[in-house]
Amino acid sequence: MIQRLLLATALATVFAGSALAQTTLKLTEVITSPERTETLKSIVKTFEEANPGVKVEITSLPWGQAFEKFATMVSAGDTPDVVEMPDRWLSLYANNGALESLEPYLKTWPNTAGLTDKTLEVGRTVKNTAYMLPYGFYLRAMFYNKKLFEQAGVKEPPKTLEEFEEASKKVSAMPGKYGYCLRGGPGGLNGWMMFGATMAGDNTFFKPDGTSTVNDEGWVKGITFLTDIYKKGYAPKDSVNWGFNEIVAGFYSSTCAMLDQDPDALIAIAERMKPDEYGVAPMPKGPAGKAFPTIGYAGWSMFANSKNKELSWKLISALASPEGNIAWNKRTGALPIYKSAENDPFYSGPQFKGWFEELADKNVVPTIMPTYLQEFAFFADSLAVKTTQQALLGQLSPKDMADQWADYLTKAQKKYLASKK
Repeated sequence: MIQRLLLATALATVFAGSALAQTTLKLTEVITSPERTETLKSIVKTFEEANPGVKVEITSLPWGQAFEKFATMVSAGDTPDVVEMPDRWLSLYANNGALESLEPYLKTWPNTAGLTDKTLEVGRTVKNTAYMLPYGFYLRAMFYNKKLFEQAGVKEPPKTLEEFEEASKKVSAMPGKYGYCLRGGPGGLNGWMMFGATMAGDNTFFKPDGTSTVNDEGWVKGITFLTDIYKKGYAPKDSVNWGFNEIVAGFYSSTCAMLDQDPDALIAIAERMKPDEYGVAPMPKGPAGKAFPTIGYAGWSMFANSKNKELSWKLISALASPEGNIAWNKRTGALPIYKSAENDPFYSGPQFKGWFEELADKNVVPTIMPTYLQEFAFFADSLAVKTTQQALLGQLSPKDMADQWADYLTKAQKKYLASKK
């Protein structure tokens, strides 16, 4: 009996030691969809298999509520080791000292030399320090439904805003169909900025003294143009609340004929529509003959209070390795971070034609939002959502909305400029 007890005690000690040896890394993703989450889990599983004793705990936040939910987690001290960091949040968390510099790791990482210059540039947006390792870029282009166009008598994808409105009108004349999948809910700011800049013929957000341009006449015309698309019934009535998943579903279900989106929308669309049923074209141009599609990015960041920094970097480096990154981007649709990816047959396919046409056209100017402003995250994910919905519902005029935006952004930019003196 005593021998059995001693053996049981010894085994218990061994198993307790094994449990203690188990290391858990917390990973939070915030730009979520079922497809993205499954891809992330697959890459993480490979990482865990290569690192026995390490368990990665994934938390997936719905993008529509991610800003508020993640801020609540951080304020409560429930921070992850690694987080999927959107461009618009980077300045907020990096300037607050919440993120770890990745510079020491990048110096010795063998894959750093293969990254594109743009990747390193945007990762170092704050204090010229890599607080994020981007995993890809999101450039807006226009998806269009070939069948709905044919039924409505629209011969080709619109090249101008005038043609865009006319195509929207023709499609919307068909019962139960609409021209445009408007993103009136979370994440909709890009559309407003693109139409504003395109109508204005300029994507300069600020004057030299820090005054915002978004309430200038041209910008207000663009904002009004998008508001009118909704009020005229060229977008579904409930699109005032639509986020990413809703607008993509609105497109692949053939509810609406046009959708401005990044390549990540290809995931769901390509699974549900045949290649000859849709196309991707450059964004329509404005009166000045120019278009200003937004280009965003996201990546992986490490929290400064992580107790497992070496392992956290190991996870980031696995996610961002050429193998992990290409696998991730082929499923998420982001344009890749490696120079070598340009030679991948995947990106030479017809589904990427619209984006590469934009990149080759000197009159199409990819536009990076002023995400370097610490106040931009709140502006994009809270203030802009509330005010655009009010404008769509007629509770706020486009000019009044633009004035609110300009006031907020001017204060943020002047504060930023003062900090540089």
